[in-house]
Amino acid sequence: MQQPLLIQPQSLSVTDLTRHVRDLLVGDEILKDVWVSGEISNFTRAVSGHVYLTLKDANASLKCVIWKASAARMRFPLQNGLAVEAHGAIGLYERDGAYQLYIDAVRPAGEGRLYLEFLRLKARLEAEGLFEESRKRPLPAYPQRIGIVSSPTGAALQDMFNTLRRRYPLAEVILAPSAVQGDAAPLELVQALAALAACMPPPDVILLARGGGSLEDLWAFNDERVVRAVAASPVPVVTGVGHETDVTLVDFASDLRAPTPTGAATLATPDSADLRMGLERLARRLETAARQPLLLRRAALDAQKTRLERSSPRQRLANERQRVDMAAERARAAMAHRLELARSGLQGQDSRLEALNPLNVLRRGFGLVFQPGGALATSVEQVAPGQTVRVRLADGSFSAQVGAVESPSTGN
Repeated sequence: MQQPLLIQPQSLSVTDLTRHVRDLLVGDEILKDVWVSGEISNFTRAVSGHVYLTLKDANASLKCVIWKASAARMRFPLQNGLAVEAHGAIGLYERDGAYQLYIDAVRPAGEGRLYLEFLRLKARLEAEGLFEESRKRPLPAYPQRIGIVSSPTGAALQDMFNTLRRRYPLAEVILAPSAVQGDAAPLELVQALAALAACMPPPDVILLARGGGSLEDLWAFNDERVVRAVAASPVPVVTGVGHETDVTLVDFASDLRAPTPTGAATLATPDSADLRMGLERLARRLETAARQPLLLRRAALDAQKTRLERSSPRQRLANERQRVDMAAERARAAMAHRLELARSGLQGQDSRLEALNPLNVLRRGFGLVFQPGGALATSVEQVAPGQTVRVRLADGSFSAQVGAVESPSTGN
């Protein structure tokens, strides 16, 4: 008979027990990184953007959560009844005490086998050196002919045509149509690449592209024959297969991988707008380079012209003519000055002569007495009483007979 324990073990609260179980689940290395296969049921997308669903098989079910950020990265739409393989980590929702899978990636059921085949073939081809960076060739900066290997009916082809027409309409585009999925696709892709390489002249670059799809849809681009054809192509190859997250083996063998078909057309061509700007810059540089020597030569010619004009006989003649005019003006002024001085001198002499003019004395009441012989009598001793003399006044003369002769010493 079992004896009762004297000290009962401490009981755990539901919360403590639930958290303990949660810690066990979260700490398990296998459950941190697990793939689970099953069929989707109870699919619900919340207003918040989070997705809730259940994965089930014949014997069990597992609740799952896909947070909004992870749901936005899903490669294909999820729906009830779809068989998938989901990747994530196991956790515990404490409120319900239920463990669930927090999903971060989903792929269609069966892709796991294809992915293993992908890794096996990649390792083998990589060991052969098909993916070496040293084998990669630079793309031509300005391709004249661009080859395209793609489906003639796919949207990817129209996207590439539109991109090439917008970015670089100068290039000639050659289409080698091919199936891009299905059993016939690998052989058609190889033949299309060979046909482009055999063109005369061959294209400068080849775009190998198709739109997105599942791993199974894109499997033709993982076919060993296609990968080897891309690696052996004498023309540089740019791949744009699927969406940005899709990676195929031809991406490793090609000279350059683009995230999308449109990206392949973009990477293979320059932008015409950039080319136009570059041409405009070159035109301005050329104009400046052509104008600078002309400006220097024009300046030199102007200097020569100035020196020549200074040495020109015409200029010297004009200068001499001006000097002659200035000398003539100075001579005229000097002559006028001398004439003015002479005139002033003559006027002075005239004034002095006028002052000495005997007529001026006579006008003051004086007269001149001339002897009978015509000589001027300057003394009373030169005349005698009874002689006839001539008296000169200012306005004429007359004859007079001398009466008595008186000297100053005797007279009144």
